Amino acid sequence: MALTRCGLLVEKAEKLAQLYARHRDWTVVEEKWLNERFDERSTRGSSQTIYRALSSRFNTAGKSLPAISRLPSVFEQCETSRDKAQVLYFYLIEDDPLVKYAVHRYVKRLQETGVDGLGFEQETVERILNEFHYDDGSEYDYAESTTRRWGEGLRSVMREIDVLETQQALRGQVPNIGTIPLLVASGYSWETHGDDWLSQPTGWLYLFQPEQYWESLAERLSEHPSWEASGIHGGLRLQPTEDTYGWADQVEGDE
Repeated sequence: MALTRCGLLVEKAEKLAQLYARHRDWTVVEEKWLNERFDERSTRGSSQTIYRALSSRFNTAGKSLPAISRLPSVFEQCETSRDKAQVLYFYLIEDDPLVKYAVHRYVKRLQETGVDGLGFEQETVERILNEFHYDDGSEYDYAESTTRRWGEGLRSVMREIDVLETQQALRGQVPNIGTIPLLVASGYSWETHGDDWLSQPTGWLYLFQPEQYWESLAERLSEHPSWEASGIHGGLRLQPTEDTYGWADQVEGDE
């Protein structure tokens, strides 16, 4: 239930990525984070809670997402805080099974009923959570107050990635996607599905892009120098020109 403790925390996550890129040692990073209060928390305990949540997200991510040491460069190339949030959103999904499940359910709703399926009322969130089962077969079983905080956390994430417009909004929209989140979402899809990724672009779906948007997204992607387009048997094929995330300039010392 990490989402009850912290959302995307864009600025803090960016600071943590910078610390790791500089020191390349999580023991050193944790010590500096706690001693120098990079997250500006008043107590060591609350600072450690944030550190554990954010570092877990970075450590859980595999090769399907940019390496942590590349994230400072990725963030530098983002044009807005929304772009950074949309990048961090993928690390949250990879780290948190409950968030991933909820996103999958909302993607299905988007595909079945369009944007009207993106309703984030607490009642809707709770219905989705109540259908979740863990690997051992056990069901979702948390206190009402915890579930309410989790719903608030999910809505805060949706606001940061531009699915919900305002603090009061409960009905979602198709978010705008900048160049860098598009590259990450596409790279994630490519690494997950390989050559067939365009038939089910998971990264685009996670950012709630319905099928009628895919052609436009593919065109934008094909215009970026790190991706190339080709036609096979009348079908479009899109793939990275070299390293999937080679467009993210490697910071000093990266290999």
